[in-house]
Amino acid sequence: MLVMAHRGYSGVYPENTMLAFREAASVGCDGVELDVHETKDGQLVVIHDEAVDRTTDGTGFIRDLTFKQLRKLNAAQRFDGKFAPEKIPSFDEFCEWLSGESIFANIEIKTDNTYYPGIEEKTWKTIEKYGVEKQVMFSGFNHFTLRRLQEIVPDYVELGALVEHKSGVQVFPGDYCKASGFQCYHPPIGILNDENVKNCKDNGVKLNVWTVNDMEGLEKLYRWGCEGIITNFPGVAYTWLKGQKKAK
Repeated sequence: MLVMAHRGYSGVYPENTMLAFREAASVGCDGVELDVHETKDGQLVVIHDEAVDRTTDGTGFIRDLTFKQLRKLNAAQRFDGKFAPEKIPSFDEFCEWLSGESIFANIEIKTDNTYYPGIEEKTWKTIEKYGVEKQVMFSGFNHFTLRRLQEIVPDYVELGALVEHKSGVQVFPGDYCKASGFQCYHPPIGILNDENVKNCKDNGVKLNVWTVNDMEGLEKLYRWGCEGIITNFPGVAYTWLKGQKKAK
């Protein structure tokens, strides 16, 4: 089972910062999960929300702010001085770092609430620029973005259908993903059961499950034979899974 660090090592460090990504890689993970938006002046940036209010000392929507304005903000503000100020990373900065690592990136293009025209093409061109095509996969709640990516990326790049707790595909998700050409299903752990896990396996669809931060959930996914865990505490999951391999 692969360990994906949710927004980096976000259980301890400021989410979606280069610090969180570096620390996730250092404690052991197979990949990092991150979110991509586009600024007012067309720059791709790594941040989860549509607005900067929750994670920085600024206010406003990303679509209304320039890259220069975003870079003045402190993405570690919520930690009350525990960490030195962190900048919102550009996607270029992230891809340059990834090119020197052996891990992969699960990239969520955030078009579920705000759609940025052409962001799919722009994201892929940046990935090609840094030569990390074989180190990425994509996921998204907006499945139209995933279908757009199908027209852009090579067949070896996996696409994962993200779904919410109270909506989305919960019945026959394997059939849905297979029919849609999505290699992976990315549900919250709370909607998984024996039936939809089996349906995914019967259809050859991989299960990468979020956001699993306790041992009960980790053990359940391991028993089910899920392909990936998305967690805020990658070091814990990675160490536990290494122990399971040694015990066999």
